[in-house]
Amino acid sequence: TDEIMQQEIRPLVAVDIIEQLHRQFAILSGGRGKDGAPIITFPEFAGFSEIPDDDFLNVVTYLTSIPSLEAASIGFIIIIDRRRDKWSAVKASLTRIAGAFPGNLQLVFVLRPSRFIQRAIADIGIKLYRDDFKMKVPIIMLNSVSDLHGYIDKSQLTRELGGTLEYGHSQWIHHRTAIENFAMTVKTTAQMLQTFGTDLAETELPNDVQCTEELLSSHTDHHSKLKDELKLAVKQGATLLTCIREPVTRSANSKLSPDELENVATVERLLAQLDETEKAFDQFWTKHHLKLEQCLQLRHFEHDFREVKLTLDNLMETQAGFADIGDSVTRVENLLKEQKHLEEKGQGPLEKAQSLALHGEQLIQNNHYAVDSIRPKCVELRRICDDFTNETKKKYDILGKSLELHKQLDKASQWCEAGIYLLASQAVDKCQSQEGAETALVEIEKFLVTAKEHQLSNPKEFYNQFDMILTPEIKANAQRIVQKLEDVQEMFDKRQVSLKKLAAKQTRPVQPVAPHPESSPKRASPKITRPAAVVMFLFPSVIKEEGRRKSYWNEMVWNVSALWSLWQGLIEKCISKSQGHIINELIETERVYVEELQSIIEGYASEMDNPNLVHLIPSALQNKKEILFGNLPEIYDFHNRIFLKEIENCIENPELLARCFLKRKEDLQIYEKYCQNKPRSEALWRQCGDSIFFQECQRKLDHKLSLDAYLLKPVQRITKYQLLLKEMLKCSKNSEGTAELEEALATVLDIIKSVNDSMHQIAITGYEGDVSELGKLLMQGSFNVWTDHKKGHNKVKDLARFKPMQRHLFLYTKMLLFCKKREENTDGHEKTASYSFKNSLKMSTVGITENVKGDNKKFEIWYNGREEVYIIQASSVELKNTWISEIRKVLTGQLEACR
Repeated sequence: TDEIMQQEIRPLVAVDIIEQLHRQFAILSGGRGKDGAPIITFPEFAGFSEIPDDDFLNVVTYLTSIPSLEAASIGFIIIIDRRRDKWSAVKASLTRIAGAFPGNLQLVFVLRPSRFIQRAIADIGIKLYRDDFKMKVPIIMLNSVSDLHGYIDKSQLTRELGGTLEYGHSQWIHHRTAIENFAMTVKTTAQMLQTFGTDLAETELPNDVQCTEELLSSHTDHHSKLKDELKLAVKQGATLLTCIREPVTRSANSKLSPDELENVATVERLLAQLDETEKAFDQFWTKHHLKLEQCLQLRHFEHDFREVKLTLDNLMETQAGFADIGDSVTRVENLLKEQKHLEEKGQGPLEKAQSLALHGEQLIQNNHYAVDSIRPKCVELRRICDDFTNETKKKYDILGKSLELHKQLDKASQWCEAGIYLLASQAVDKCQSQEGAETALVEIEKFLVTAKEHQLSNPKEFYNQFDMILTPEIKANAQRIVQKLEDVQEMFDKRQVSLKKLAAKQTRPVQPVAPHPESSPKRASPKITRPAAVVMFLFPSVIKEEGRRKSYWNEMVWNVSALWSLWQGLIEKCISKSQGHIINELIETERVYVEELQSIIEGYASEMDNPNLVHLIPSALQNKKEILFGNLPEIYDFHNRIFLKEIENCIENPELLARCFLKRKEDLQIYEKYCQNKPRSEALWRQCGDSIFFQECQRKLDHKLSLDAYLLKPVQRITKYQLLLKEMLKCSKNSEGTAELEEALATVLDIIKSVNDSMHQIAITGYEGDVSELGKLLMQGSFNVWTDHKKGHNKVKDLARFKPMQRHLFLYTKMLLFCKKREENTDGHEKTASYSFKNSLKMSTVGITENVKGDNKKFEIWYNGREEVYIIQASSVELKNTWISEIRKVLTGQLEACR
């Protein structure tokens, strides 16, 4: 029962009984009675009695369902046309109608049989069986259609009944089918729209951009399809309406029947219903589509917010790492550059964050549904931007203060040095006169006026000014300089007292304490040499001309006893400071060097493996990363993990610096391998250096110079060490640790020599053996060489003695190679040297003669009991002696090995 109740009760439609309707045993012509009652006609139909009850009932039920409720409530008029039939047919028709007619009846008209006998039988039969028909309405028996015209107007009757009403049964069925199809289309469309609307209302909004885009696209496509269905339905209804109105359109005199007018009203009602449904759906879709678009905007905003916030957080973290305020002017300037670079790097993310916050505010102003989610993110973005900007300004303020502080300290230190120089440069003989003493006093007073420039005259005020950046190290340095100022000021005070006495009373000139070294070296006072050496250390730039040096020292040594006690402490501080500056320079340049190596490896070498950039790499560079970069990763790893940390530990203990180089002597040999590969790297760079790949990498790194300039850094760095060690050695002459510094310098120079030698060695061509089997390369250089072969022709022998050959010699522990140096241009670049192999001598079979008559730059190397003699001329005696020493070491070593 529940299933039956739940089943949809669907009314009959024309398509369900299309066959029965086509049989035309009952029609609804569209005519109406005088009071508007619908007329159903049962025309003559031979097999009326054979029509199944279900078919009859379905057709009658369908016909009575077509008129409007208002018309149906009046009651139906039935016309039974049996003029050509018998009474039995009349009786059967009335019986069936009386028992199965579903509607209200008003009148029943029967056109009796036209034949006389059947008409008579009909008259009798109707009287006898009227009550059997059980009809509550009158049954009017008519003899002809003329009688019918007395009851119903001819305009409401079809031509078969003598009327003028135009009726085509096929067209009527077609219209009914079309109207019902259209009604079904309207219903189906409305249900589709309702279902789609329900689905939209129940759809959960996605949490990511991609899913939201897919959902929006899917819903939009579905909406477009439904809109197409709606347009098609409206077009169908309009076409149907045109078809129904066709008679009126075709002829102005034609009029639509009431049923046709009802059909028009039905179609118009369906079109109106369709229009209302479309409007309601469009209104709902507009809201839903807006919500989907806002959801997509929100997901984009959230995605961009996460990306921007991550970038800003990284910037803030990087900025927080800039805690150093510098310990020198150079360091602070570098920090300011780094801060400027960070600020420039953050400009893009900051602008993006501000733009995103502005976009978020626009979403809020456009009444976005997720205001509570968007507004906090906008606030967060602006807060981070403000924090970065404020922190950057704070960093600039601190670094600016630090720069001002160190500049003042440097000015004060320079002022002290200038003051010491002034005191030391005042000649004793000129100050013995009153005029000379007064002149010296004026010089001192003028100089003391410049003390205002260093602004350290009031230490308390100075400390208050820079209190926010005074770290213990900076404070200690400032105290040292303040103490130095006090010492220099004390020196000036004492000098002024002495000069004022000389200016007040003319005294006899004092002769210089130290005579010329060449006149009396034995009587030179040992006390004078110490301050003299110190002054020379402090002011090396003053002593430039040899002619001035002797008179300078004679003038400098006066009044030494009075200044010595102050100078001694000051000099120790200056030496310590100089060493500290060198250590700081070494550490700072080492840090920069490590950073540059890291940028090369990450910005170029690693990018060669980046699949997004592979298409930019030229074919000539494919699989040649090791050739281009050599063992650069090994050099970076050594300096980053080991060497930089070790020399940073030398800040407080400069004497440990030499040990770093001695300890890492073997590790620094990695530069030899790098330099040996350099020619191959340069050749590859010349071939591929202008490729788009390198330009893109340089743009990303924001490098001003191209890669080839950075690939020279290791070569430049290994030579820089020896310069810094030489400076350290100058500062620590005759002090503790000098021997270790000298040994460290010798180690670095030996490494540079080894690197240089190996660079020449790899350019040897034509040698059939393996040079790596010849032992260690000890020396290499160019010489003039004469050969003397005892077994050769005299003329050849004599000719050889007078024509030297230019040969480049390579001395190994096992072999001496003679090569000819050649220089070739390579693609317009600078000349590259190569060494063409000419001859070789085994060191186990050679002898040496140190001196050759007539020239102290020549020496002989003979071979196989002097069967072959090579006379070698060096460019200097020193070079000759160096080579002889190395050759003798090899020969001595071989002799000891044999023993």
